[in-house]
Amino acid sequence: MEKVQQVQAQALEDIQACQDLQQLQQIRITTLGKKGPIQSLMTMMKDLSPEEKPTFGQEVNECKKAVAAAIEEKMAVLEKIAMNQKLQEEKIDITLPGVSFRTGTLHPLTLISQEIEDLFIGMGYTVAEGPEVELDFYNFERANIPADHPARDMQDTFYINPKELLRTHTTAIQMRELEKAQGQLPIKVICPGKVYRRDDDDATHSHQFMQAEGLVVDKNITLTDLKGTLQFLADRMFGKGRQIRFRPSYFQFTEPSVEVDVSCHICGGKGCPVCKGTGWIEVLGAGMVHPNVLEMAGFDSTQCSGFAFGVGIERVAMLKYGVDDIRNFYINDTRFLKMFDRFD
Repeated sequence: MEKVQQVQAQALEDIQACQDLQQLQQIRITTLGKKGPIQSLMTMMKDLSPEEKPTFGQEVNECKKAVAAAIEEKMAVLEKIAMNQKLQEEKIDITLPGVSFRTGTLHPLTLISQEIEDLFIGMGYTVAEGPEVELDFYNFERANIPADHPARDMQDTFYINPKELLRTHTTAIQMRELEKAQGQLPIKVICPGKVYRRDDDDATHSHQFMQAEGLVVDKNITLTDLKGTLQFLADRMFGKGRQIRFRPSYFQFTEPSVEVDVSCHICGGKGCPVCKGTGWIEVLGAGMVHPNVLEMAGFDSTQCSGFAFGVGIERVAMLKYGVDDIRNFYINDTRFLKMFDRFD
């Protein structure tokens, strides 16, 4: 028994004096290994009486357990010391905050414009663009707007010279696309872009804003096709289950013409401050392409027909995101723009 106590005491002393993990691993091997002093104690059992052997064997096992436990405890201490030393040598202060990189986000008008483009591309449309400095010919004449129409007045249009102006609607792009087709069918285009009008800026008006207009021309196109397309647009932009309604209106380049309302996505058509208690929100204008517009572009209006619609990007963004002042889209306030990170 005295020999067992000596071996245990020496092993615990060596473990306590150990300074690193490699040295501790060596002590484990030499003390607990097959050729170690603890294993050697078991050879002494042959000299013991049968009565002494169980007690001696139990003592040796207790010694082995005590040494193994001391090694595990010492290992935990040395591993912690080694980790702290490594952190100190590498000079990493894990308590410091990480470096935050401020990144930009897509503008809300860009988000809406891209959403509309993706929607119609999925329906087989192509995206068409045109110049913002446009010819009077495409902006007005080809759109069936005669020279004496009030829309040509300087109060509404930014003229650069008698023949050039800042386009007042993306209908000008449609007129270019009709001309480019040279009478070939079908035509399915979506035309997004900036437009300009002489207007006083306030919470709901701006001298510069964005539109997305659609144009489809083919054989046997009807008002039903237009309504189905706009119903799909309303479902995707404002949520499934929105209802739309047509109200008679007048546009020079469509006949018949309609104003399109969508059931309020806030109150579900019951009436609220957003829809001014009516249950409906006006979102766009549309209609069947006027025969004169088709004829001027070289199409036979007796053999084909089409529909067109135009939606204000700001209008959709204000309704969808709950923005109450159109000027927020143009003042470049990063606090406002940062709110749209989650929509990107």
